[in-house]
Amino acid sequence: VQLQASGGGLVQAGGSRRLSCAASGIIFSISNMAWYRQAPGKQRELVARISRDGTTNYADSMKGRVTISRDNAKATVYLEMHSLKPDDTAVYYCNLMNGNYWGQGTLVTVSS
Repeated sequence: VQLQASGGGLVQAGGSRRLSCAASGIIFSISNMAWYRQAPGKQRELVARISRDGTTNYADSMKGRVTISRDNAKATVYLEMHSLKPDDTAVYYCNLMNGNYWGQGTLVTVSS
């Protein structure tokens, strides 16, 4: 199983960013996926998850500012983030919920 996250970088406060996570080695269409984040000095926390049927759930921390989506044909899950704040600075991780596999993470830095 491989999960390759990308799309991180430096963004100004109020800006947007789209993260991608390409999966391989799994049957993506039946996999439940999630995005987590870990800010410096803090525990890893759930941001959003999407089930194999497309049902989505969002954590309160970014609710209303993020959208999780998936493209089964590309075996990729996305995280669209808007109205970013400096507190959103973190390493964002892709998670395969079935079996609890993790990608390497992609750093998003939000400057004030």
